Amino acid sequence: MNKHSYREYQDFLDLQKFNFPLAHFETLEIISHQNEIYPIEAIIIGPRDKKIPTLGLFGGVHGLERIGSQIIISFLHSLLTQLTWDQDLQETLENYRLVSIPIVNPVGVAKFTRCNPNHVDLMRNAPIEATGKTSPLVSGHRLSPILPWYRGTEGVFEKEAETLINFVKKEMFTSDISLALDVHSGFGLKDQIWYPYAKSQDEFPRKKEVLALKNLLDKTYPHHIYKIESQSDNYVTHGDLWDYLFEQHQNEFNQDKNLFLPLTLELGSWNWIKKNPLQFFSKIGLFHPLKQHRHARIMRRHLMLLNFLMRATRNYQNWVGLPPTKI
Repeated sequence: MNKHSYREYQDFLDLQKFNFPLAHFETLEIISHQNEIYPIEAIIIGPRDKKIPTLGLFGGVHGLERIGSQIIISFLHSLLTQLTWDQDLQETLENYRLVSIPIVNPVGVAKFTRCNPNHVDLMRNAPIEATGKTSPLVSGHRLSPILPWYRGTEGVFEKEAETLINFVKKEMFTSDISLALDVHSGFGLKDQIWYPYAKSQDEFPRKKEVLALKNLLDKTYPHHIYKIESQSDNYVTHGDLWDYLFEQHQNEFNQDKNLFLPLTLELGSWNWIKKNPLQFFSKIGLFHPLKQHRHARIMRRHLMLLNFLMRATRNYQNWVGLPPTKI
């Protein structure tokens, strides 16, 4: 497959036509596979000052869950279009940053596989060991790369995982506040926003801030569709990249001055199968809406959340530390 021939990559390249002065595109890494190359691309919108509030958007970690990449690229297209005419938004981006890797696992997206070319599940690849009750295989293993949820070689980061980690550290860690949203699909009947931990049911050290953000979302959009909870309320896994990044940030930065809050949007794809049972027999249908009208609705459905996270990140002084409601 030619590197330009899959939809998500071409749609991302099309964003460069906007030529917005504060939008910077960067090729972070090149993945070689079967004599072809697959770039991992990033976009940075906003000033170079890495201390100002930053929102990070990530998708395509699991190649079959390509709807996440499509949502992010669609949002970026909308944002860059608005920047051609919306002066208020242009002024907002003078003291705010948005950074994104829409396709973390380009070979997986191009080839319709969950794993990367080495058959590694990137979201099981970090040196994080789960505690408590785990699920065989699903929680991650090193038995064989022919089995799903393979973690890879112990102590070795895959290129894609290392690229994501280095990018987040470089572009987000030094910010006074940074929120990351990683978009996935393939679990449950309801759209969920998960916060750490994936590794255990220990209380997340930044739960107060999560609760404050949830409280803000509930008050701002009382009819929103999201269930907000810890990932470990659903299942526990080894090797979660966001657990690893959160712990790295905890160890390296003053927690009174820097907030790094990683979130996962898990789209309730079982609902798509419930409405269209034939999707169950399609490899991509387990993770992606196949009906055109349903796909269009998903593209619209999450714009509110992404816009909310932009504004909440930029205006963090007005909600961080506020008394939250309980989850």
